[in-house]
Amino acid sequence: MNDRACDGCMARSWLLGRLAGHLEKARARIEQVLALGDDDLIEAIGGRETVHLEREFETVDVDEVRGRARAAGLDTVCACNPAYPPGLRALAAPPAVLYVAGGLERLRDLLGGEPVAIVGARKASPYGLDVARSLGRGLAVAGVTVVSGMAHGIDSAAHAGALDAGMPTVAVLPGPADRPYPAGQRGLHRRIVAGGGAASEIAPGTKVWRWMFPARNRIIAALSSMTVVVEAGERSGSLVTARLAREIRRPVGAVPGRVTTPQAAGSNALLARGDASMVRGPQDVLDHLFGAGERLAPEPGREPPSELRPLLNAIAEGYETAAGALARAGFEPDKGLAALAALELDGFVRRVAGGRFHVVP
Repeated sequence: MNDRACDGCMARSWLLGRLAGHLEKARARIEQVLALGDDDLIEAIGGRETVHLEREFETVDVDEVRGRARAAGLDTVCACNPAYPPGLRALAAPPAVLYVAGGLERLRDLLGGEPVAIVGARKASPYGLDVARSLGRGLAVAGVTVVSGMAHGIDSAAHAGALDAGMPTVAVLPGPADRPYPAGQRGLHRRIVAGGGAASEIAPGTKVWRWMFPARNRIIAALSSMTVVVEAGERSGSLVTARLAREIRRPVGAVPGRVTTPQAAGSNALLARGDASMVRGPQDVLDHLFGAGERLAPEPGREPPSELRPLLNAIAEGYETAAGALARAGFEPDKGLAALAALELDGFVRRVAGGRFHVVP
C-alpha cells in the first residue's frame, strides 16, 4: 500500500473517527468545526469526555491507524505531502488524510486534468437520470473525469454513464473508501474501484454519520474544476456542493428542469439567480472549461428511421402518454403502438410509470 501520510495527520484522522458521534451535534456548522485545530476541536466537541479525549489523543498509536488502512487495501496521503490533490488546498478545512481505494497514483492521474462533478437528487426523475447518465458518458468519452458521490439517483447515474463508455470515474464517499455507501451499491463501487478510484477522509472501520455527507460534499467540490447540478430539490445536499464550489471560485452549472417538477426546484433556482450557467449537454460543460469549440463532445448516436422521427419529436415535446404522442404524430393506434415499441427496443425512448415515455438523451 502507498502510505504518504505523516504521523501528525494520521493522529488527526484518528481524532476525527473518535469524535464521529460527537460531531453529529455540529452538523449544521461542520465546515467551521472541521477547521479547528486538534486541541480546539476536542474542547469544542468533547463535552464530558474532553479530558479523557485529550489523554487518548496524546497516546494515539498512529501505526495501528496505518495498519487498519493497509488491511482495508487503502492508500493514504496527507496535506503535508506533494502527492496530495492540490484542489483540496482551496478548502478552509482540507482533509488531513485522504484514503484512496483503487490506488493513489491512478487517482492523481484521473484528477490531473479538468475533472467535473455531476451531482443531484437521490429521488431523481427519469428525465434527470437519463440526463445524468448522458452527461457522464459524454464527458468521459471527451476525456474528462467524472466525479460524484455514488448516492442513489443522479450520482449513480453519472458514474454509470462513464462506466458504460468504458471510462474511469471517481467516487467520493461519506464513509470509509473501502466500503460502498449505500451498502446496496456494492456492484457499482466494485466497478468504480476496478478502473477508477474511491476516496474519503474517513478512516476505515468508522460508522457513517449524517455530518459526513456535507463534509463529503466539500471534497467533491474541491476535487472538481466544475460542478454540474442535474436535479436538486429546494433542500438538496447538491445545493451545498454548488455553494461550496462557488465559495472556492469554481464554476457551477445546472441542467434546466421542468418548473412543475419538485426535484428541479433547487437547480432551476440556481439558474434563475445566476448562480449557475445553463448546461444542456456535455458540450456546454466542455465549452465552459476549455473555450468554445476547443474540445468537442462525441457525436450523438444513430438516428431513428425517418418515419419514426415525428413520434420521437412528439414525445420530446411533452406528449408523453402513448395516446397523446400518437395523436400528435398522426399515427393510427395499431401502427403507432408498434412504432412506440420499435423506439423503445432501439433505446430512443424509455417507458416510465403511468404508461408514459421519455426520450433518452
